Amino acid sequence: MKATLFALALGILPATTLAATPAQIAAGKKIVFTKALGNCLACHVIAGGSQPGDIGPELKNVKSMVPNRKTLYAIIYDEEARNPQTLMPPFGKNAILTPQQINDVIDFLYTK
Repeated sequence: MKATLFALALGILPATTLAATPAQIAAGKKIVFTKALGNCLACHVIAGGSQPGDIGPELKNVKSMVPNRKTLYAIIYDEEARNPQTLMPPFGKNAILTPQQINDVIDFLYTK
């Protein structure tokens, strides 16, 4: 149990049952909307974003679309593992985003 909590604190494992704080949601929003970080708007329509792309699916009702947090984490971490034909960059595998940043993105997307 201690090891799991430690891994969660370091952002190594996706958080599954802990409620997101407003700070985590705000951090995720910043990552999603910042070109130098997630740059999710390059490919996705997301409410509140400007100049969205149309390559990926619109990111609304994300928690309903991908209810399993571990699945969404895996998609963001390395969608190529699941879909070799994807255009989505492997944000975790290529160290574009840290595990904590991916978790923050999920926290934000689950509010959409």
